[in-house]
Amino acid sequence: MHMEKLRVIISGGGTGGHIFPFFGQSAWIFPAISIANALKEEKPNAEILFVGAKGRMEMEKVPAAGYKIIGIPARGLKRPLYSPSNIGVAIDYLRCKCQAKKIIKEFKPNLVVGVGGYASAAIVSVAAKMGIPVLLQEQNSYAGIVNKKNGKNADKICVAYDNMERFFPKDKIILTGNPIRKDIAKATQQQKEEGYKFYNLDPNKQTIFVVGGSLGCRTLNECVMNELDKGDMFKPTLENNGEYQIIWQCGKFYKNDVDSFMSNRNEPNVYYSDFIQRMDLAYAVADIVISRAGAGTISELCVAEKCTIFVPSPVVAEDHQTHNAMALVNKGAAIHIKDANAIAELFPCVKKLVKDIPAINRYQENIAKLAKKDAAKVIAEECIKLAK
Repeated sequence: MHMEKLRVIISGGGTGGHIFPFFGQSAWIFPAISIANALKEEKPNAEILFVGAKGRMEMEKVPAAGYKIIGIPARGLKRPLYSPSNIGVAIDYLRCKCQAKKIIKEFKPNLVVGVGGYASAAIVSVAAKMGIPVLLQEQNSYAGIVNKKNGKNADKICVAYDNMERFFPKDKIILTGNPIRKDIAKATQQQKEEGYKFYNLDPNKQTIFVVGGSLGCRTLNECVMNELDKGDMFKPTLENNGEYQIIWQCGKFYKNDVDSFMSNRNEPNVYYSDFIQRMDLAYAVADIVISRAGAGTISELCVAEKCTIFVPSPVVAEDHQTHNAMALVNKGAAIHIKDANAIAELFPCVKKLVKDIPAINRYQENIAKLAKKDAAKVIAEECIKLAK
């Protein structure tokens, strides 16, 4: 049957606590928009409709990217499961299913894409019942609760990690990687030089890049402040101006605290900002990156080929950041330090690592092996094959 026009619903959202490194909100939005853009590149006349959770970030971010979105009253179950507020959640879910049916009947999609989160649960289950093909995208190495449930209704499941048959039927899985920003790649010499100029850094010193995400990360900020206060890693000495320098993304949430901490200090080896304007250049000059372990960030670090120390956030659903980090650690592609131990262990680890150039090179080589460069395009191609 010839398909006149590609019509796709992309659905996700309604989960809490997924902070995305360069969006600062629900982690599904960036990959979902990347998939939509890639579909438009392949099929310029495609019609794409997003379905998200009412009142969430996606309701402003998706229209800002040029796509239409409908909000449904999706929200997650509260723990413990016998909590009285879950009665309201169950009623809302039934409402979501009614709305999903109406949206699908009116929009008539040839395909539904689920990217996790409670909003996608209703859309995917209704689409599957109505015989509409379903593709899921799972960003993390430990599948989210909704995608696990949706797996049985899906025709294809695009994943970013090996061993996902723990969660999904093996014959449905395609290893595509996660969509990332287009400007991220292994740095050229020219980019490195541009990066040192842009951040006003010395090309002869090793550079540590601390990524706290757009909202910031308290643990990483405390580690840096502790080192600047008590340590000597970034201190100029009488003989020289110090051997190491740092790019420190402190995040919007902590900017005022960090400003007052830095106000009367002489720190020529510290560049700090709440927001990193040119992430590509920050990666280019970084010898070592210190970061949370969100799925999007990890995919970027693999493509940028960076030696990385992960300090996973302990407050995300199903502890998936630790699972993400360990997937790399088990392949000798990264170092993992627990959030609770970071103040005591992080900078001692960094000081040891900066002196061990063969180890840095080894981590770079191993993380590069895990890179998947054209994930959005590959996922879009799978969508087109599946649509009917």
